[in-house]
Amino acid sequence: MTSLEHPESIRHFQSICDACQELKTSHHNPSELRLYADGYLHALRACRKLDRIEQLKLEKLIERWILDPSSFIGPDGDISTLFHKKEL
Repeated sequence: MTSLEHPESIRHFQSICDACQELKTSHHNPSELRLYADGYLHALRACRKLDRIEQLKLEKLIERWILDPSSFIGPDGDISTLFHKKEL
């Protein structure tokens, strides 16, 4: 697994993960999460906050994290509620 080494890139990873978790609880779908993450990563590239190697590591790690459905399973472990409103 690609690991992040610099505290700045770790903070950005955590920020993206937290935001995507919030978006998921608001019932956004995976493609919307991907759009959010892509925009965040693009902004980081544009402002050159991270060195090139750390930027690439962050991008690869975020891509793998978003594609892994287990990243969004809540504490109840119920996969049926992912990205869908629970019926009342």
